[in-house]
Amino acid sequence: MKIDVLTLFPEMFDGVFHSSILGKAAEKEIVKLNAINFRPYAGNKHGTVDDTPYGGGGGMVLKPDPIFAAVEDILSRTELPEGQDSPQANADAFMEPGEQKRPRIILMCPQGETFTQSKAEELSQEEHLIFICGHYEGYDERIREHLVTDELSIGDYVLTGGELPAMVIIDSVVRLLPGVLGNETSAVTDSFSTGLLEYPHYTRPAEFRGWKVPDILLSGHHANIDQWRREQALLRTWQRRPELLERLELSKKDQAFLDKLRSKAEAPTES
Repeated sequence: MKIDVLTLFPEMFDGVFHSSILGKAAEKEIVKLNAINFRPYAGNKHGTVDDTPYGGGGGMVLKPDPIFAAVEDILSRTELPEGQDSPQANADAFMEPGEQKRPRIILMCPQGETFTQSKAEELSQEEHLIFICGHYEGYDERIREHLVTDELSIGDYVLTGGELPAMVIIDSVVRLLPGVLGNETSAVTDSFSTGLLEYPHYTRPAEFRGWKVPDILLSGHHANIDQWRREQALLRTWQRRPELLERLELSKKDQAFLDKLRSKAEAPTES
């Protein structure tokens, strides 16, 4: 996978791209990570990439020309689809309404679709992602209408720029790529991957300050351990994020366990 990030602050990505899981994935050449300053694409001697909004109002708006120029430069260094002979033709190929061709061009925006684990899994199947990180009042609407394939947000709050949300999404996507995590089952059993929050984990020592690891985890009976973990995931989700359960197709066994939890919670307590 190749990931390009268009930003005015590429230095923000140095530590993220060269440390921990992302750094190791890059070393293994599982992913190629690039943070690209789009100011040199401004096309003016002052490197101006923003301007005041037409119609008045506060703040500055990110101009379309440096963003389009930066994306087209990236595409000029990407293999062109058969029958296309220019970077602009390559860009036009995925600007058509209703179509999403590679690469996916992702605008980081508080108005965008809320990022989820399922979106991470979807993006992990792509070969090339381009992230656009703004740092102003907003984007010229033509960037949205004629360039991007996706608009994503990491939550209902506003940050000073799109860099931190892009880092979050990139980390979430890259860790799903084959060979990135040491244990291939880790990504599969993570919270939200199954639709449930993850079950509790324990490690040595078996007893710490009087707090003991549940006996079942020491039993060596894998079927019983799997059942315990499933029930704990259901319990934790019911306690902390009950709305997630409404989206799942639960087995009769799962439903019976939840019904038992609800009955116990609704039962009157003795005074």
